[in-house]
Amino acid sequence: MSDETPRAGDLLVRAGAVVFLVGAVATLVTVAPLFLGWDPLPSVAYAVCMLMGVGFLIAAAGVLRSVADQRRRARAQAAPAPPV
Repeated sequence: MSDETPRAGDLLVRAGAVVFLVGAVATLVTVAPLFLGWDPLPSVAYAVCMLMGVGFLIAAAGVLRSVADQRRRARAQAAPAPPV
């Protein structure tokens, strides 16, 4: 375990990676019968392959959220203190 505290978007990136990997495995399983000369899998298997794109979008949303949080923190540190 790392000592870093989780930041905004970290959970989305991890969830997106898991969803992407599930879609990647589904793609390999779906395409394999086509190369091995077996009967193709049902259409539902091809629909599960779309999880690759969904996972990528979830992870990208997490990265964008993390970037926005970092920019917000940088602006807060750079802002001058209000006069007293």
